[in-house]
Amino acid sequence: MEYEDQINQAIDPKYECLLFDVDDTLYSLASGLSKEVTKNIQEYMIKKLGIEEEKVPELCISLYKHYGTTMAGLKAVGYNFDYDDFHGFVHGRLPYTMLKPDPVLRNLLLSLPVRKVIFTNADKNHAARVLNRLGLEDCFEEIIGFETLNPTNKDNSSANGFITNTGVFDIGNYSGHPDSELELPSTPVVCKPFEKAFEQVFEIANINPQKTLFFDDSIRNLQTGKSMGLHTVWVGTSHRTEGVDYALGSIHNIWEALPELWEADEKAENIRYSGKVSVETTVRA
Repeated sequence: MEYEDQINQAIDPKYECLLFDVDDTLYSLASGLSKEVTKNIQEYMIKKLGIEEEKVPELCISLYKHYGTTMAGLKAVGYNFDYDDFHGFVHGRLPYTMLKPDPVLRNLLLSLPVRKVIFTNADKNHAARVLNRLGLEDCFEEIIGFETLNPTNKDNSSANGFITNTGVFDIGNYSGHPDSELELPSTPVVCKPFEKAFEQVFEIANINPQKTLFFDDSIRNLQTGKSMGLHTVWVGTSHRTEGVDYALGSIHNIWEALPELWEADEKAENIRYSGKVSVETTVRA
């Protein structure tokens, strides 16, 4: 009975799932790919949505601050465009050769005896291309991306993206007068860092947040995750803050920071081996 109790404890690990962001989490910000994403987003805003070039950088910051992603913010304030067109322009033209295969991370992930799921605000094609470049395409059970949480409704998208300026909410005016009676419009886009995105991910991937480690480079995403019961890992810094359980300067530090992810499996094996030896000794006696 004691042996069975030990086995049950060992096979009931602290974590049942590892939930990973992609960009600037599975690869370093220093790669430069994120700068290319930002450049493409701003170019899309200028060329496809007709926004004045000098207003774009500040607008990007405001939309990201209030809505989690620039795309979500653009939709919220009134710009009408096709999601696939946006992703094709922003991600479809990226120089993915900036990313190199990462055999160290691959070996770490494959050695982890825990479910691994991707949770990204990006489209699945982008996530897949990043994983392929890094050599991690077979390391994850599932990719939960933009399309998973936002089934496309073509009827709500215009052909060229342009709409009249009179239909656009002035978020600059809102940001300059946050105490005014202006009400920030909601976005139809479901994405991090908002709770609805996490709730859907928990349901889609059958995740118990109390037994899940969430890896992300965004403190806002992590703080929302923490408030919803997830254990959190801030990737890209070694400094912990509120809402963060672990902080990794690099995703490669996962073994040093979280050895228990491997120890649980080793403990179970040791108990099984110990039990086998005990049984064999008893039989010989």
